[in-house]
Amino acid sequence: MTRPQRFLMRMIFFVLAVTAVGGLLYLPLREAFLSNAPLNGLILGVLLIGIIYNFRQVGMLYPEVTWIENFRENEDRPALSQEDNKQPKLLAPMATMLGEKKNRLKLSTLSMRSLLDGIASRLDESREISRYTIGLLIFLGLLGTFWGLLETVGSIGSVIGGLSVVGGDMTNMFQELKEGLEAPLHGMGTAFSSSLFGLAGSLVLGFLDLQAGQAQNRFYNDLEEWLSSLTHLSSGGIGDGGDQSVPAYVQALLEQTAESLENLQRTMAKGEDARIQSSRNTIALTEKLSVMGDQMQAQQHLLVKLAESMENVGGMDAATQNHIRNLDLYMVRLIEEMASGRDDTVQQLRSEIKLLARTIAAMPDKMGR
Repeated sequence: MTRPQRFLMRMIFFVLAVTAVGGLLYLPLREAFLSNAPLNGLILGVLLIGIIYNFRQVGMLYPEVTWIENFRENEDRPALSQEDNKQPKLLAPMATMLGEKKNRLKLSTLSMRSLLDGIASRLDESREISRYTIGLLIFLGLLGTFWGLLETVGSIGSVIGGLSVVGGDMTNMFQELKEGLEAPLHGMGTAFSSSLFGLAGSLVLGFLDLQAGQAQNRFYNDLEEWLSSLTHLSSGGIGDGGDQSVPAYVQALLEQTAESLENLQRTMAKGEDARIQSSRNTIALTEKLSVMGDQMQAQQHLLVKLAESMENVGGMDAATQNHIRNLDLYMVRLIEEMASGRDDTVQQLRSEIKLLARTIAAMPDKMGR
């Protein structure tokens, strides 16, 4: 997932550039602002709210990207607790759907499209306020323009109606005309200043909304690529022509069958690993029993030789000879029992392996039916 730092830096640099240009043009902008301070102040207020909202839209993508990265790093634990990972807001439906997956995550094409459509709808809905502020700035600019024009037209009408040529004093007439033109000029200042601030503000918000939209589109594309890697495709239809779409219940049945087969495959793999490990343990046990039998045979030979040497020496009484014979018999019986037990173990293991092989061989026939 790509974090939106690049788009956020563009927005910051653009706002700083606009602020620098406004600082260089402070004096003319101040005069234009004072021509109608309430209306121009309202326009600047809407501009400030729009700037903050666009930055907020980009900043809201950070928790969503963090949640996806944490989810991908914890594939073995899809249902993360709130202590491990804070639940997102934009991806809340997807977090709920993915949290229900207990095993390896797999999505169908319908599920992926449903998730992406819901997220796209939420992204478009989140940009409605930004688009509205752009239109609101243009509307306020036009409102100030018409307001100023109405004020100008009314003032000009009042000036013309107040002119009087009676008496022939041209100096007084021009003085009255000069004083009367101040109101129309004030109206023109209101019209042009509101248009200036409104259009400039819409330009600024338009660029910020463009960067926010690009950041959301990049987030959406990365999310779509990730979900595509988790999606398995199915045949597009059933029937003779294959043009009809798969019914919902058939699709669900196929998905359930695929998951069951996948679980069976993992179970068989685990059983095969357990069988191999059991075979290794049995072989090791057999080797150890063989070594022990050899050692016991060697000890038996040593005892026989010892008994013979004691008989030759003649220093052994009848009771000692009887104990030695009994020990020899016990050793022979123990060796025979160990050999028979080993043969029984090997025979049982072979029977189990044959049964497992027959079961595996019979599975394709049952699936074909």
